[in-house]
Amino acid sequence: MIPRRILLACCAVVLALTATPAGATPPLPTEPIAAGVTAAGVDLSGLTTDQAAQRLEALRARLEDGTVTVRAADLLFKLKTSDANVAFDAQLTARRALYAGRAAGGAPVDVALGVTDSQDAVQAFAGRVAKRLGRPARDAKAVISLHKVRVTHSADGRGIDATALARQISKALADPRVGRVLEPKLQKVKPKVTAAAARKSVSTVITVDQSEFTLRLFKDLKVVKTYKVAVGQPQYPTPNGRFAVQDKQVNPVWSVPNSPWAGELGGTTVEGGSAANPLKARWMGLVDGVGIHGTGEDASIGSRASHGCIRMHVPDVIKLFARVPVGTPVLIGS
Repeated sequence: MIPRRILLACCAVVLALTATPAGATPPLPTEPIAAGVTAAGVDLSGLTTDQAAQRLEALRARLEDGTVTVRAADLLFKLKTSDANVAFDAQLTARRALYAGRAAGGAPVDVALGVTDSQDAVQAFAGRVAKRLGRPARDAKAVISLHKVRVTHSADGRGIDATALARQISKALADPRVGRVLEPKLQKVKPKVTAAAARKSVSTVITVDQSEFTLRLFKDLKVVKTYKVAVGQPQYPTPNGRFAVQDKQVNPVWSVPNSPWAGELGGTTVEGGSAANPLKARWMGLVDGVGIHGTGEDASIGSRASHGCIRMHVPDVIKLFARVPVGTPVLIGS
């Protein structure tokens, strides 16, 4: 604990000087350290540098032996001073005190001890502590299956600032007044995706069960409507996977693919609303020319009849179109 007299010394300053400040006159063997000069609270007033170094030797065991303990979340971590290569230079500290006294002009001054440590070892230890104590936050996730849409819960994580801990450790190693039991504050780590955000991402969802020829519309995680549909023929299958509504069109134009099944219409364009256009009333594009659309072949609903698209009765597709925004997730499976 820091002595009360140090805390009350409002005029005191803490100096960390090199062995000999630039342009300074080297100390004479009998030159005394100025009154009011201390090193880590040890009074060195009136002592020569050799005498001061001898007095400071009493700190060596405290500085170079022992451990720093980190305590957090009911766990203990210990760093031995030997593993941190802690070394105390009493002569360097005495010279710092002399030069600081010269510069202080009679004001009280407390100098830092000449203590070194291996920053690589200290930072590596702090990193291990941070890794052991750390717990990543868990993001909420939207999980879509053909029959159900749900959202998992998010959870806070925790961590510590390894850089700040390394600084605390170095202070504890360098100053005998600083306690060597450290209790770093655990910091809360918030998830990037909350349950509310995950729910919003699936506020509207479409699933298509090819084996049941059924399209389900979900709103706020609940099925609000089911429709019977037609899907792709075995030779022109509707792709399985997760997609999204890429575009929406009313009475869409049909850009006929260059495919043998298209016959003489291949490569041409058929106007929306035309009797020759199989894309009736509405279009919701998904991927690579596959989409959801109305059909004039009502008898095909409930079968594998299309060239990859998902067909619906015209009244059904009009109603669905109005309730589905661009970007809506679409899961297709069997």
